[in-house]
Amino acid sequence: MVTSTVNDASSQHPNDRGGATSRQVNLDGLTLHVQERSHPGALPSVLLVHGLASNARLWDGAADALVELGYHVIAVDQRGHGQSDKPDEGYDMQTVADDLASLITALQLDRPVVAGQSWGGNVVIELANRHPHLIRGVCAVDGGLIQLRDRFADWESCASVLAPPALIGTPFGQFEVMIRSAYRGWPETAVHGTLANMEVLTDGTIRPWLSRERHLQVLRGLWEHQPQTIIPQLSRPVLFTPADSENQHTVTKREEYARAAHHRHVRVEWFSPAHHDLHAQYPERWASVLHAHISGGFLA
Repeated sequence: MVTSTVNDASSQHPNDRGGATSRQVNLDGLTLHVQERSHPGALPSVLLVHGLASNARLWDGAADALVELGYHVIAVDQRGHGQSDKPDEGYDMQTVADDLASLITALQLDRPVVAGQSWGGNVVIELANRHPHLIRGVCAVDGGLIQLRDRFADWESCASVLAPPALIGTPFGQFEVMIRSAYRGWPETAVHGTLANMEVLTDGTIRPWLSRERHLQVLRGLWEHQPQTIIPQLSRPVLFTPADSENQHTVTKREEYARAAHHRHVRVEWFSPAHHDLHAQYPERWASVLHAHISGGFLA
């Protein structure tokens, strides 16, 4: 049986943001943390899914913008991340997609639109593949077509190149300076959302909420995923919002998304130029693009 438990205000974590209601949702032994804004209404609910080593807070700006447009919005910390449970297994793509299906059922969401960024984009594609009856459609934000096997012939090479940086023990103040420098000119919601990727220890240093061991398990699940073979078979609409980062990889990316766009159930809206975290960089713009595809009937 899938059940949900709602925490009262006194149980909200310090990383939670004002205006969002914090919930701990129990899914047959796995507890996922969500932040909910507004209430169900005439417009579809929108479920927001973060990327690898990220957290629900990086959606704050986009979630606020969607609420202003009239949506009921839920952002989730996926397993191993943020304030959610951190089991030692279950990070393959099928399991994390099933987590979202269980969450949709537990929260009694009526066929929400589900958006995911980067790895989260691949997760929502897998959700559309495995549980199409639960959703209206999905949006993948600079993700969804990631096939690491096209870049790395074996898992060991992938793990060597893409292993997480060693951040444990970095003073929080130093980390904040680094993030503010990298995200100069970005909204404060993006800065605070990125800082929330880290647990601040009593000595003032940081530790990623997602451990290195679990990070590599997620990465392995992404390396094994083959979404480009799934896209043609999907019965639900897919909106891709990729980022043109103006680097050597953009040409290949454009070719991949152009191939996907040949399918009638796929649309692509480029953000150019844009960072990989374009939903945090341009929250209002991204929200307006999603809204246009919902209100126009594509994701309705």
